[in-house]
Amino acid sequence: MTSFTYFLIALALIFSAIIAFMQYLYKVNDRTTIPKILFFLKALSLFLLLILLINPKIERTKITNEKPILSLLIDNSSSITYFQEGEHVKELINKLENNAALTNKFSIEKFSFGENLTVLDSLNFNDVNTDISRSIQELNELQKNIKAPIVLITDGNQTKGLDYSFIKSKQAIYPIVVGDTTKYEDLSISQVNVNKYSYINNKFPVEIILNYFGENNINSPIAISKNGKRLFRKNVNFSKTKRSVTLQTEFESISEGLQYYTVSIGKLNNEKNISNNSKSFSIEVINEQTKIALITSTIHPDIGALKKAIETSKQRSLEIIPIDKFKGDIKDYQLVILYQPTNQFVSLLNQLKDSESNFWLISGSKTNWNFINRNNLGISKNAINQTENFGAIFNDGFLTFLQEDINFNNLPPLTDKFGDITVLGEKQTLIYQNINGVATNQPLFTFLENNNVKKGFLLGEGIWKWRAASFLNTNSFEEFDNFIGNIVQYLASNKKRNRLEVNIESIYPSNSRIKIAAFYTDKNYRFDDRANLEIKIKNTQNQEVTTFPFSLINNSYQAEIDNLPSGDYTYDVSVSNQKIKRSGRFKVSEFQIEQQFTNANDKKLKKLASNSKGKLFYKDKADNLIEDLVQDEGYYTIQKSKKTEENLINWKWLLFIIVGLFSVEWFIRKYHGKI
Repeated sequence: MTSFTYFLIALALIFSAIIAFMQYLYKVNDRTTIPKILFFLKALSLFLLLILLINPKIERTKITNEKPILSLLIDNSSSITYFQEGEHVKELINKLENNAALTNKFSIEKFSFGENLTVLDSLNFNDVNTDISRSIQELNELQKNIKAPIVLITDGNQTKGLDYSFIKSKQAIYPIVVGDTTKYEDLSISQVNVNKYSYINNKFPVEIILNYFGENNINSPIAISKNGKRLFRKNVNFSKTKRSVTLQTEFESISEGLQYYTVSIGKLNNEKNISNNSKSFSIEVINEQTKIALITSTIHPDIGALKKAIETSKQRSLEIIPIDKFKGDIKDYQLVILYQPTNQFVSLLNQLKDSESNFWLISGSKTNWNFINRNNLGISKNAINQTENFGAIFNDGFLTFLQEDINFNNLPPLTDKFGDITVLGEKQTLIYQNINGVATNQPLFTFLENNNVKKGFLLGEGIWKWRAASFLNTNSFEEFDNFIGNIVQYLASNKKRNRLEVNIESIYPSNSRIKIAAFYTDKNYRFDDRANLEIKIKNTQNQEVTTFPFSLINNSYQAEIDNLPSGDYTYDVSVSNQKIKRSGRFKVSEFQIEQQFTNANDKKLKKLASNSKGKLFYKDKADNLIEDLVQDEGYYTIQKSKKTEENLINWKWLLFIIVGLFSVEWFIRKYHGKI
């Protein structure tokens, strides 16, 4: 309260006393205590009433004790039940959260994880993937401003994500190891590398990585089969010093369509885990090839990056031709890429127009925009002789073809001449321009389609930097190369666009959640969010048919299917009240990634604990963990004080007191005949 408020309160006290004195004590001959009581009641009630009118702000100090947080991070993946540790995990949780000394010192918060981190509701140990690194990082982010040790209850086996043993955690981590830590002799197929596509009548390579854990010299057969017929067999030697073998072989693509293969390795005597002794893979055999010509007026790193990305698929070949040496016929190619066109491209553009061929135009600092504007290609630019860097903004409403966001917004900017862009006709923009951090509605990568003629316009050079940045971000060129592949596949195709497109994998691990996406458009190829889509899935072994509805999520229809048994399936996706349907097939393999481990990985958990200044414990030593945490003086309760201000007028009970005082005064006066 201010000094002026104190002055008003003092004035109110004096005023109340004077009024009460004048009414009950001044020139009053009554010598009883009644006038004094009435004086007190009147003065107090008037004073409180005036205080309410002054309405001073009352300052309060609230003191709270904050215990340090202890996070229980529990593995909810199916490997826990595979190791028969489900009940042990629940017993550990019960012991920790019901220990009086621990709960007296810490505020306990519980989280579970498989592929994602969630606040613990219940444990079912059904998650089909384990990402320990992600869960620790997300928990660190949640508790970045406090000191909160983490008790990690897990078998230490991770199926995806970064190597968690190298994580630099802000919080100390105390792993409790569950699962058998005994090392058993084991043979496993750790990885099968194969291309997604192959030409018909061509050979495709298969690479198989085999691992052995044990101390003996062994010889085991490996076989690859298709539809029960063995296509390949070889004996492989392993020893204490030779624990990994990589095999490479080739198969011929004879039949068109989706083909399934199974790799298997012989099992050892008394081998505990044989679920990792076989693995399935698939390849789609395509009966077509795509020839692409890149016609250029300059030499640029973009050209090499595009060639590498395009030719990652052997169904595509790219021929690079300087414009002054191009004498061929564009009809020999399914797609022509125009790299930084100049006046020299006039004959080529006439061929493209006359043949109504698809093309992809890439502009840059050496592009002649006046030439492009004169040729009525569907796009024009009021360019000045000055370059600008254009960042990328991904359009998640893009529907021309399926394209995921590969972190476009954080890729390096492209360079082109500065100027306003005009697109004639109905465009579909995949990426918009970002100029110096300011988002615009100007296209950076856009597409036009008219009378089944497709045109793509990438308005900037420097796409080679995107390929390099994508590799730095993901340690692979795959995302960028798939992005270029999607563009080429769309622009090189003369097939009529489908109103219904389905995105589904060809093979799924057992017990995994099957995610299916579908895109449906109206007759004008605009996304239609009013449709009802469903998928019918048929098990080819028992002929059982199950129907699942699609849900509308953002700009696609999505369905998720759990717990499909292993086997081969066909599917039909249809639209209600429409004669539109897409069909295909997929396989649910017997491979369960959470059952590929023979023992708990206490070695990595120990390294994680050491790197985070924590300590590793085994499940039978949980009491030692509790003792360490309770006795650790680095975790202590913090006393915090918080000052708050409140207006006196909000004290409703004070009004009742005032009314009560006036009422008592009136009753006494009435009783003693003073009214």
